[in-house]
Amino acid sequence: METPEERRGRPRPPPPDLSRSAHVPSLQRYRDLHRRSLDRPHEFWGDVAKEFFWKTPCPGPFLDHNFDVTKGRIFIEWMKGATTNVCYNVLDRIVGDKDLGDKVAFYWEGNRPGTASTTTYRELLAQTCRFANVLKTLGIKKGDRVAIYMPMIVELVVAMLACARIGAVHSVVFAGFSAESLCDRIMDSSCALLVTADAFFRGDKLVNLKEIVDEALRKCRDKGFAVRHCIVAKHLFRAAPAADGPGGRSPPSKRPCPDGQGKQIPWNADVDLWWHELMGEAGDTCEPEWCDAEDVLFILYTSGSTGKPKGVVHTMGGYLLFAATSFKYVFDYHPDDVYWCTADIGWITGHSYITYGPLANGATCVLFEGLPTHPDPGRVWSIVDKYQVTKLYTAPTAIRLLMKFGDEPVAKHCRRSLKILGTVGEPINPEAWLWYYAVVGEERCPVVDTFWQTETGGHMLTPLPGATPLKPGSATFPFFGVHPAILNEAGEELEGEAEGYLVFKRPWPGIMRTIHGDHTRFEATYFRRFPGYFVTGDGCRRDRDGYYWITGRMDDMLNVSGHLLSTAEVESALLQHEAVSEAAAVSRPHPIKGECLYCFVTLRQGLAFTPALQEELRLQVREKIGPIATPDYIQNAPGLPKTRSGKIVRRLLRKVARNDPDLEDVSTVADPSVMTHLFEHRRPAAP
Repeated sequence: METPEERRGRPRPPPPDLSRSAHVPSLQRYRDLHRRSLDRPHEFWGDVAKEFFWKTPCPGPFLDHNFDVTKGRIFIEWMKGATTNVCYNVLDRIVGDKDLGDKVAFYWEGNRPGTASTTTYRELLAQTCRFANVLKTLGIKKGDRVAIYMPMIVELVVAMLACARIGAVHSVVFAGFSAESLCDRIMDSSCALLVTADAFFRGDKLVNLKEIVDEALRKCRDKGFAVRHCIVAKHLFRAAPAADGPGGRSPPSKRPCPDGQGKQIPWNADVDLWWHELMGEAGDTCEPEWCDAEDVLFILYTSGSTGKPKGVVHTMGGYLLFAATSFKYVFDYHPDDVYWCTADIGWITGHSYITYGPLANGATCVLFEGLPTHPDPGRVWSIVDKYQVTKLYTAPTAIRLLMKFGDEPVAKHCRRSLKILGTVGEPINPEAWLWYYAVVGEERCPVVDTFWQTETGGHMLTPLPGATPLKPGSATFPFFGVHPAILNEAGEELEGEAEGYLVFKRPWPGIMRTIHGDHTRFEATYFRRFPGYFVTGDGCRRDRDGYYWITGRMDDMLNVSGHLLSTAEVESALLQHEAVSEAAAVSRPHPIKGECLYCFVTLRQGLAFTPALQEELRLQVREKIGPIATPDYIQNAPGLPKTRSGKIVRRLLRKVARNDPDLEDVSTVADPSVMTHLFEHRRPAAP
């Protein structure tokens, strides 16, 4: 009889039927390809590049780079001098060269069951060209930045691809972020234009995007920066009859626009423009702007340990190759697949594995606006059956949430179409992995547990479904072109079984090129700690079989529901409340979210730590960052553990949050007695 421990540790071989038809059918074939990608990268990625259209070929070296800060400026260049257009490669090439114009690009599934639409590749190309012409009419040109703040609708993809078509740089901001977060991102990249929607429902909650946008634009103006135009897609009420005619016309200036349900959409005629009006006047052909492979494709902000979000820069050529290739091999994509990634496009997963990677392969995708448990816990599985989804990619947080409802909602649905399951966003615990594998996939679908980051552009450590024996909770082996190493504190490479800092020894095509406007921070964040390596900030363990296991962040970052949050950013939000003199934020294990926020606050003298104040502090963080950053626990802390130089020792605060009295070494703490007080007063805050 197999013990639970043996069951968790037992490798699962790939299904023989899947291996026979897989792009990489065996572990030996994977090893051969991986070795070639490291030994002859120019040849390996040069062969990949031949699958795409280049207006002019690469005139010089295929790769040039410096990873060592002691030898000069950090830089990475793939195919510099070659010219291409990413939009052309993911749409025109698919419609024209591949003759797939009538193939479905997106099945859009709305928040409410029964709300759905279908978009073919030919339709997506026409819509993209129209919106590209709209942008050009409004004066947007190559290199200009465009902010996009939209729900999960096809117009979001259209806006991204239209930017790529004319060489503009898109900056997508997750629609769950606050007005202040949106303002910060608009100003950091000096966006000339903003694209949004009127409103949307997420589950039962109405999110009035236009109100949030107006507040963000007001904050921008107050800080001396004005966005020229705001294009508004009529999404939530697009079917509502308009007073001014069939299509609905712009409201008169200084009058709010009725949204069709008695509410009002605020409107500024000097800035706001309706998407549908502009599209109605635009032509559906637009010549692509040919761009250098190293021109910027997009900026995507991710949390930084200093609190200020980092504008991660990805470029045209290398990113396209890496997103397309990793999608093809990791999901073993075949032309008859229906692929569904449940992520939001506001995160890198949605950029690489909803937009660019799938479209570059001519894939059919599900684009889902809603929540996995709305209106019932069977929603995910009903969508799988409705569209006959073959490849499903979701987050451990979502898996743990669905596990709460037991096996019955899963068993009510067929799911026989599923062939491959994937996870993304955070390490998956073995129990959730086994439930996903056994209950959802019925032990016939490999689980590709992928490790990567906003900064990497695509998968770094991942199984290949037809080749890799799986260990629950392990990201297994490096993807093509990826050369990992594990370092100790001294920066020495560790061989064999080891645990330490996960780094990468050489560039891959999808690597970020810089932080927008701050190359010094780019070098300091990723290259200065261990010269000659790209530093991920994650800890990693390699077992005796060479499998890699991600052990968590090594810096002051939090992973909440797969979203990376900065402790400094959360602490800054708390400190903006007049009652707070000091604040610290750490992670605490959470059965659904993986980690949750546990915050400590020191109040100004004479103030009481009341339930009302706790709620104010939660609201403060929510308004400054967004709902994803709302603290689960806030504890009153008259004193915080600090070194003699005044640095907060978060390691000890994590012990308090977890109720772990084994403090180990407290010799560096100026006043160890504060720990006794924190433990004594933690029980009202958390179990």
